[in-house]
Amino acid sequence: MARATFDELLEAGVHFGHLKRKWNPYMAPYIFTEKKGIHILDLNKTIVHLDQACAALKQIAKSGKKILFVATKKQAKDILEARIKPTRMPYVVERWSGGMLTNFGTIRKAIRKMSSIDKMEEDGTMNTLSKRERLQLSRTRAKLDKNYGTIADMTRVPAAVFVIDVLKEHIAVKEANKLNIPTFAMVDTNSDPRNIDFIIPSNDDATKSIDIILSKVADAIMEGLEERKSTKDKAKTSKEATTEVEAEEEL
Repeated sequence: MARATFDELLEAGVHFGHLKRKWNPYMAPYIFTEKKGIHILDLNKTIVHLDQACAALKQIAKSGKKILFVATKKQAKDILEARIKPTRMPYVVERWSGGMLTNFGTIRKAIRKMSSIDKMEEDGTMNTLSKRERLQLSRTRAKLDKNYGTIADMTRVPAAVFVIDVLKEHIAVKEANKLNIPTFAMVDTNSDPRNIDFIIPSNDDATKSIDIILSKVADAIMEGLEERKSTKDKAKTSKEATTEVEAEEEL
């Protein structure tokens, strides 16, 4: 697993925190110093925590479970989608719908509604409806896709939740905490890290900072998925070899 280097993080501006007057005292252990009124994060601690988070995320992916990523702030949305989409993990970059975790059954109904509209288009049922009805269904489908399209494959509550900006995504964190779902997060100097299980002390505003952290996280997940595939392939090959031997013995 490729480890983030000090220079990489420094160049991406991961160490820049918020103004000293906006700090959260619980982030004190992760702050190195203060410069011109701005807190500077300790990148050595960031590296350690990032490694721990990546190792945990890799194991979750290797076990075949889902990790839900949440980033609805403007500067993080596109980056998260670009980095996480290839991993095929669910993610939320639009509005967080209250109850997305704690009322997951209702969310699944909305996703099934979206699937039923797709089926109507495929089997031609849509063509039997009036123009007005088709328009209403199309609008409903578009709205559902915007809110839930990126989590359509999430058939059960995720094994973990990863958020960018603990303050902005506080509802997602609260729901995950309520269900005892492990939480991972980029945590800046103005945020409270106490409700996060795997803290990655980092600048959660700069695009370069968000990108470097997500790139390492995505790489770890891909490694986990590849190891899972390799293990399954070996098991399949071994099973086929055993079957061949048993067939030969019977002859």
